[in-house]
Amino acid sequence: MTNNKTFVHITDLHISAPELQDEKLRSDTTATLTTVLEMIRGIEPRPSFVIASGDLTNHGDEASFRTLAGMMEGLDLPVVWALGNHDTRAGFYAGLLGSADGADKTYDHDQVLDGIHVITLDTSSPVRIGGDLAGAQFAFLEAALDRHAGLPKIIVLHHAPALDIDPDWEWEGLSFTATERLAATLKGRDIAGIFSGHIHQDRFSHWHGIPLIVGMGLHAALDPLHPATDSIRSVQGTSFSLCTLRDSGLTVTCAPLPSDRRELGIATIPQLQAYEAARAAEFAA
Repeated sequence: MTNNKTFVHITDLHISAPELQDEKLRSDTTATLTTVLEMIRGIEPRPSFVIASGDLTNHGDEASFRTLAGMMEGLDLPVVWALGNHDTRAGFYAGLLGSADGADKTYDHDQVLDGIHVITLDTSSPVRIGGDLAGAQFAFLEAALDRHAGLPKIIVLHHAPALDIDPDWEWEGLSFTATERLAATLKGRDIAGIFSGHIHQDRFSHWHGIPLIVGMGLHAALDPLHPATDSIRSVQGTSFSLCTLRDSGLTVTCAPLPSDRRELGIATIPQLQAYEAARAAEFAA
């Protein structure tokens, strides 16, 4: 008899409240999430839970989180929430959790779902496109890793750890400093997989012996075939994943939605760096 445990990974929902009339959306994310939720409801055997790994909203406002909460009603599955760079803690706590407390606290948590120990870290930073982790979060992680010995563990982050040390691309994932400390913290631990988003690509890596799964998400796709080395190209494309944890290891199967891959925009690395600098200046003011 198999002991397979099945769950779903969605990411980069980028939901925006209808009243915002959001011109920065590159696709109808509300329609896409509605379609995906209906597909999830039809999965057999029924998955045990859903991971939603950040950029839940497009602007992080309370109204958009309330919109998301309304859309998730009736799913009747536990949802593991993580925060991304488009989210805000204040909007998340108030709009999705219905709490005015802890708006300045990172949303780090762990829980056991169908015999899997899921550990989630808040990598969002108010001044960076990329992600970061503070010292207290590593203390939380180390304590969580010591809990529920014998259960398989997965880690949920919006920003995946960096694969290379390239200063021009640090915005793509965790800061290099946090990446190195995360690698040291997880060394020797039995981690079944790390789930993340942010870069709008389905990308799978073997990171220090750990399966690293990055989801394309439900907003738009970054074109992996774009030849330029100093820019990124967005195209129409969305995807979610059906995941199975077997005794033999983790399987991730992508479920892309139909797409014509039409171009949605191109951004240069200097433009991204200028945007990040403007965010830092705004926060400092």
